[in-house]
Amino acid sequence: MAITEHKKAFQSALASWYAEARRPLPWRTDPDLYRTVVSEIMAQQTQIKTMLPYFERWIRRFPDFKTLAEADSDDVLKNWEGLGYYSRARNLHKLARKYIALENKPQTPDQWQDLPGIGPYTSAAISSIALNYPAAVVDGNVVRILARLTNNESRFKNNGEAVKAFTPLADQLINHDTPGDHNQAMMELGATICQKNKPLCTVCPVVQFCTAAAKGSPETLPKIQRKSTEQLRINRLWVLTDGKLLLYRIPMEAKQLAGQYELPSIEQLGIKAPRSKPLAVRIRSITHRRIKETIHPLKQVSSSGKDLHWVALSRIDEITLSGPHRRWIKEIINQLDLTPDTLRA
Repeated sequence: MAITEHKKAFQSALASWYAEARRPLPWRTDPDLYRTVVSEIMAQQTQIKTMLPYFERWIRRFPDFKTLAEADSDDVLKNWEGLGYYSRARNLHKLARKYIALENKPQTPDQWQDLPGIGPYTSAAISSIALNYPAAVVDGNVVRILARLTNNESRFKNNGEAVKAFTPLADQLINHDTPGDHNQAMMELGATICQKNKPLCTVCPVVQFCTAAAKGSPETLPKIQRKSTEQLRINRLWVLTDGKLLLYRIPMEAKQLAGQYELPSIEQLGIKAPRSKPLAVRIRSITHRRIKETIHPLKQVSSSGKDLHWVALSRIDEITLSGPHRRWIKEIINQLDLTPDTLRA
């Protein structure tokens, strides 16, 4: 059964389900163009449940394009702190400034892609959801749905290749009357029902159109080659003197985390890892990398570079730290039972 032959029935079943089952997300319950832009950029590389409190905080501080455009870059990064992939915050800031300056505001996906940080997926999402433009969005969720609907067993080298392959079908299935709701319904279906490992076929509103479900093997699709896991080890240092903690500030010209502070590595201080017992060992994953970070106590350092800074523990909340480093610093402060006098030093 070709899904395109039953397009209207598919669209209708999907729309009816979405009207009843959609989550009451803040950019849906109180929609406007700006909130759509912010939510779509935040959702890049971040799960919805993770970004929700950050979205609420961001909207309180920057409620519209004008407020964001006029904000200081450090304030923007500070209010993004904890979400990671900080280039998104810098691009959103640039986008607001450019958007405010434009006499003719973007309406189509191609026009939105002229703004910083906006690619094919995000441009289609913004223009369809906020401007009712009939452009299909295609991300991992949508690829998974379409691969299963058609039982497509092709092997793809990466997600980008799969997105390119399924975009024509997504364009064919888009509901031109309500493109924004259709796109959000597809994303919602992939996030809540047509899940990666355990698809909930028994409650799927479009299971009657799904060839893979009929054959009993939807969880095997799509077939996308995953990158092998890369193991990384980083030795970091905890150097506390007179209530001040030594931190490394990532240079502004860096491609990632520019201007943010973090606990320095032994390479940044030009020393070997101390033999003393570590204060903490933390393991985290970023995309295909698994990173083991060991934090060693060090009483003093003999030299410092231009990017090394002493920051009073009492001022830690005032600077922009990457999410993991802020969490680790607070954990070590509690672990060492540092006194209020020390924190005020």
